[in-house]
Amino acid sequence: MIVIIGLLILVFLNFRLKKIKNFFYSISSSTQKILWQKGGKFSDFLGTIYEIKRLKENNRQLNLKVQELLAENAQLKEFEKENESLREALNIELQKQFKLCLAQVIDKDIDQDFILIDKGLKDGILTDMPVITSQKVLLGKITEVFENFSKVMLISNKESSLSAKIQDKEIEGVVKGKGSLAVCFDLINLHENMEKDDIVITSSLGKVFPKGLLIGRIKAIEKKDVEPFQEAWIEPAFNIKRLETLFIITNQE
Repeated sequence: MIVIIGLLILVFLNFRLKKIKNFFYSISSSTQKILWQKGGKFSDFLGTIYEIKRLKENNRQLNLKVQELLAENAQLKEFEKENESLREALNIELQKQFKLCLAQVIDKDIDQDFILIDKGLKDGILTDMPVITSQKVLLGKITEVFENFSKVMLISNKESSLSAKIQDKEIEGVVKGKGSLAVCFDLINLHENMEKDDIVITSSLGKVFPKGLLIGRIKAIEKKDVEPFQEAWIEPAFNIKRLETLFIITNQE
């Protein structure tokens, strides 16, 4: 009897134990499921952050590459401009006439009729050296020289003055700068037959500039009966806004 009662107690306790285990397992299973879900979402969140960082780094690398390519392209364009200027100089045989130094314009002071170039003492540049374009157009002359750059006074500067003449007419006079890119042709006898669109070039009278350099074209003529001379306004043959490369005549052969 005691044995039977003991067996019944064991069966009852085992049944209750299963109930208790099932209860805890249910709670544990639900908790684990929630934790796994949360863990999965957190893992996805971390993965997203990593992907964003990776994309940002890729984007940064692409931007650096683009900047590098833009810099290379800009440099190639500068080389192309220099080569074009050199080709033009060769085509008109400038290098046979003069010893030249190619320079780049690094600053423009239009109000004062000056430009700054990237050649200086280290390149053998000296004051009073003529400055021209690849088309043999006179720009001006070197007035100040520093170690790595030089200052060019344009022919339109109020301090500029040089001997010139009308091409094919042998009409001589003096080209004077009037400031703000304005240039006039002065001291021409009243009886001389000067006309609009006549071409003005440097003459052989000056010591600084070689003869035959293009200055510009006559755009207006002024005559005064009380004055012994007539005066003309010149349209310079260079465009200061487009001016990027030029040549310095370092030796007139």
